[in-house]
Amino acid sequence: MRMRMDIRRYEDSDRDACRRLWGELTQRHRDIYDDPTIGGDSPEDYFDEHLAKVGPDQIWVAVVEGTVAGFFGMIVRDDEVELEPIVVDRIFRDRGIGGALVDRALTEAKKLNAKFFTVRPTARNVEAIRFFREKGFSRVGQIELFIDLSDKEWKGGIELHGMDFEY
Repeated sequence: MRMRMDIRRYEDSDRDACRRLWGELTQRHRDIYDDPTIGGDSPEDYFDEHLAKVGPDQIWVAVVEGTVAGFFGMIVRDDEVELEPIVVDRIFRDRGIGGALVDRALTEAKKLNAKFFTVRPTARNVEAIRFFREKGFSRVGQIELFIDLSDKEWKGGIELHGMDFEY
């Protein structure tokens, strides 16, 4: 049976579902970094901050059989559009929803005459990096380097320009 999906602009009635999905995305980051403090006590509140920052006109939701299955937001800066965030409910994954959301975001970025369409997945989210690479994100434009002043353990295994880095 074929799944019916609609991607539409965010509506006020989507708020609770999007907050829940933001929490799910935060939990993913907590898991891959083994850090339960990421996002604080109420990570869902960051959705509200994001909504206030980008505005409801820059958020789209994927609806499957009346349920918000995922969403994406766009941060528009001059001639650059950043896809932030993109999340699909884990029960709806591997059904093409993420790809459809990226395709729609790309269409919307083109309508805005963007010169660059960017995404910034966390370094340990190899699954997301692989997904975005498959969707055509093949250029590296910026790298964030930092010194961790805590006692956190980091993984090795990233090489760039002949130099080894931890992530």
